[in-house]
Amino acid sequence: MLKLYIGNKNYSSWSMRPWVLLTQAGMAFEEVKVRFDSFAAGSSFRQTVDAITPTGKVPVLLDNELVVWDTLAIAEYLAEQFPEKNLWPQDKAARARARSVCAEMHAGFTGLRSNCPMNIEASLPEVGALIWRDKPAVRSDVARLVAMWQGLLAAHGGPMLFGEFCIADAYFAPVCMRLKTYALPLPHDVAAYVERVFALPAVKSWVEGALAEKDFLDFEEPYRLKP
Repeated sequence: MLKLYIGNKNYSSWSMRPWVLLTQAGMAFEEVKVRFDSFAAGSSFRQTVDAITPTGKVPVLLDNELVVWDTLAIAEYLAEQFPEKNLWPQDKAARARARSVCAEMHAGFTGLRSNCPMNIEASLPEVGALIWRDKPAVRSDVARLVAMWQGLLAAHGGPMLFGEFCIADAYFAPVCMRLKTYALPLPHDVAAYVERVFALPAVKSWVEGALAEKDFLDFEEPYRLKP
């Protein structure tokens, strides 16, 4: 059976992507959660993860003795191993576009990711308002997301970015979490897409798991004090 190593569901945006993909696609796998106690060498987290991957990071997918790390590599491996799941769009042009936007997310949007870390249990609209006012990189990233999502929804007719759920929607699910947590301003059609992502059974299950953790980690909390 596939085994997926992940971090805290409340904070680990990278872990969320393959977990949502596997779950929404109905693929059986074993979840192994490795708590973020610290990322320093010698921490319990690093000792566990270093034993299975040279990167010392999650997520990591194990398929028997085969180890796959990095979210894009995991997504491509799953698409290759389970072609019947249609994890990428079937149309060649749409598939190339889906790969392109996932790669863009993988390598970019650093303003949004650095200033608005994923924190599902938090509600930080006041912080979001200040970030929106003071961080042009965040405004630029959100403008790019809006243009991208509007274009894809218009081209493929929704409800997901390429019509039916695919890797791209799983890849942008953590972005939807950020947009919601910080209440960043969105046009109606993009806000509606965010709500549809939240309504996906796999995303709902991940969010429920995140809310159940109740594991406040100071080093993941730039905007809140420990209750």
